[in-house]
Amino acid sequence: MKIYTKTGDAGETGLFGGPRVAKDHARIEAFGTVDELNSHLGLIRTVPKANQFDALLRSIQCELFDLGAQLATPGDSEERITVQHVEILEQHIDMFDEEIEPLKCFILPTGTPLAAEFHVARTVCRRAERRVVSLAGRLETMIPANAIEYLNRLGDLLFVLARLANLREGVEDDPWHPS
Repeated sequence: MKIYTKTGDAGETGLFGGPRVAKDHARIEAFGTVDELNSHLGLIRTVPKANQFDALLRSIQCELFDLGAQLATPGDSEERITVQHVEILEQHIDMFDEEIEPLKCFILPTGTPLAAEFHVARTVCRRAERRVVSLAGRLETMIPANAIEYLNRLGDLLFVLARLANLREGVEDDPWHPS
């Protein structure tokens, strides 16, 4: 089987078990951005010092793959991302948040290479969340029940992980000062 099919050359793609849609369709934007986020997490796993988070990141990558597949499948009612997935993210946020100082101001997305990568992933996660919200706003579209909540918590977790990565390497948060 060849990797190229030439079926997308006219700007359309097929959904799993569904119709062909334009490549800029809201559903394609949603699961494509989830896929982009997943790739960023894969990149993070290659960064020095990321091994301390490897099991967590791998688990999240699998969950994002499930979410992306569900977003790519119109009418899929199976609950692949559950309330328990959201609760696990919250447990990790709470656990890691105990290590870092409370924020007193906005901070710039910088620091160690690992922290900077977490910040990039966080912004892609927020975009994925916006794309899923946009998809949910379409009248004919059903989205996975916990998709928005999951992406929202994941963005929070990635922010906490960025701060934690800096802390563990002795790098202070870089406060934003209005110009």
